[in-house]
Amino acid sequence: MIYFTIISVILLITMGLFHFYWVIGGKIGLEKVIPTKEDGEKFFNPSNLATTIVGVILLGFAYLAYCLGFEILEENSICIYLGNAVSILFLLRVLGDFKMVGVFKKIKTTPFAKYDTLLFIPLCLYLGIYFGKVSLLF
Repeated sequence: MIYFTIISVILLITMGLFHFYWVIGGKIGLEKVIPTKEDGEKFFNPSNLATTIVGVILLGFAYLAYCLGFEILEENSICIYLGNAVSILFLLRVLGDFKMVGVFKKIKTTPFAKYDTLLFIPLCLYLGIYFGKVSLLF
């Protein structure tokens, strides 16, 4: 499990750092992470504050993965419940909203939709399974 923990922590830190990179004006990958309509119009434009909050949350998830994976907590810790909640969150992201994200999305031809299918869904599935596994170990 240690290897999966290390992989999960690295992935979550990387995801968090990308959000901070976008807040300070970075452009790499930005056009592939925001859902768009088929005509290219964005469904939403996240603010810098929202992007920062997501980055902080992802770093928090990385710390939670570290604590759960290396069992650095008490047996009845709230972290176990948080791990289960994060697992459910990532697994719900896999299912999506039945419109623009997830395995049941309707829009499938945009750059976001292609990256969602090839990268984001498998990543969320992995993280959902990881958090579920380490949360249920206690």
